Amino acid sequence: MIYSNDKKISINAKRLLFIILGTGISSFGIYNIHRQTNITEGGVLGLILLLNNWTGLSPAILTPLLDLICYAFAFRYLGKDFIKISLISTLSLAGFFKLWEMFPPVLPNLTAYPLIAAIGGGLFVGTGVGLIIGQGASSGGDDALALILSKLTHCRISRVYLATDLTILLISLSYIPIRRIAYSLVTVTVSSLLIEYVQKACQKDGLKTGMQLLPYK
Repeated sequence: MIYSNDKKISINAKRLLFIILGTGISSFGIYNIHRQTNITEGGVLGLILLLNNWTGLSPAILTPLLDLICYAFAFRYLGKDFIKISLISTLSLAGFFKLWEMFPPVLPNLTAYPLIAAIGGGLFVGTGVGLIIGQGASSGGDDALALILSKLTHCRISRVYLATDLTILLISLSYIPIRRIAYSLVTVTVSSLLIEYVQKACQKDGLKTGMQLLPYK
């Protein structure tokens, strides 16, 4: 996450713009690729797809609900500034899901080409989430939860992310064939690598402005 010199996260127009852009890109990929092809993500994004399949509830409802639960748990450890800026990304993500659902998917159905779908979905999610994380916000409650679990268990945060992602993928076998789960591992890998790349690009910009960006993964 990003801290200023006084250890507080400031919200300015540029940071807000990149958060909105990031949530728009990631939600676009999830709606137009993941939901069409039954290729899922890990973490809260994957849990949203899972619960959407189980209950039929819209991601526009599930996104803020799941994130608020995680943020409530994380508030004590991460502080109000982190929660405040992360709530902006949560509401923006839910708003974009609502917007995309007003229209049919605009990308072709890639169900017959699962590898292309896995890579394409990973590119959208990785770029979007990387932009959000790079601004000191959370792309979902799983980011906050992972930070807390890492702190409490003294486990590397990359291992915490891997454990939560694999857990969601295993549960997703309840509605996704195992072959599709294999492609989900591809999309999780692609998105994770791209998140790190985009985050580092934001880090360079942050260092120029006197901000310090801590590693995401």
